[in-house]
Amino acid sequence: MATTVDIVIPVLNEEVALAGCVEKLYEFTADYPERDWRIIIADNGSTDRTTEIATELAEKHSNLSVSKLTQRGRGRALKKAWGEGDGDVRLYMDVDLSTDLKALPTLVSAIADDGYEVAIGSRLTKGSEVVDRTLKREITSRGYNIMIHMFFPLTRWKDAQCGFKAISRRTAENVLPLIKDNAWFLDTELLLLADKAGYGIKEIPVHWEDDPDTRVKIISTAWEDVKGLLRLRFKGRPVPPSTP
Repeated sequence: MATTVDIVIPVLNEEVALAGCVEKLYEFTADYPERDWRIIIADNGSTDRTTEIATELAEKHSNLSVSKLTQRGRGRALKKAWGEGDGDVRLYMDVDLSTDLKALPTLVSAIADDGYEVAIGSRLTKGSEVVDRTLKREITSRGYNIMIHMFFPLTRWKDAQCGFKAISRRTAENVLPLIKDNAWFLDTELLLLADKAGYGIKEIPVHWEDDPDTRVKIISTAWEDVKGLLRLRFKGRPVPPSTP
């Protein structure tokens, strides 16, 4: 039986980019029929035509569904979509497709074939390539990842924030319910909790191209990330059940 793969696309007011992203995904995954690909659009509080477009896409494609939330928060949307899904592999990617889809089969294979519980795209490992990234974003990202290793020196992964991650069914069941953050810190919290339980994490180099239309508020997001690190460092990390 083919491995089922749930691709979650979190969206907030993405009426311009959504349809193109989905069509590119279908075109790419058609070359990998050994997987059972399913797409979930995780809409968290859109007020433009995003919900309407997502519904139209679901009517067009039998293996596409929509997860709708009225509350905003990318982490909240991911927890709902991943938690309600039943895929063997559950991943997410940003709607702007900043990460080249060529890394997608490797991301899935790390879990489906190699036995890892978490697989993450990385812009900071050997073999990765970053295009057109602003100096401000580069400094903020690298500084944040240095801070993670200062607070949690035993971590081995290098890039917590790349919007290209996959988890196993076991991780969805055991780790996801322990994550408290409902926004951008979810990525880091997921990795730190998985580390705590001894779950295998595979870091995969990616080709990543900066999106000039990004809506991420760098400074405020960075501050929320720092507060999340302080919470886990000084209040402790809950321990998910260890892998067999």
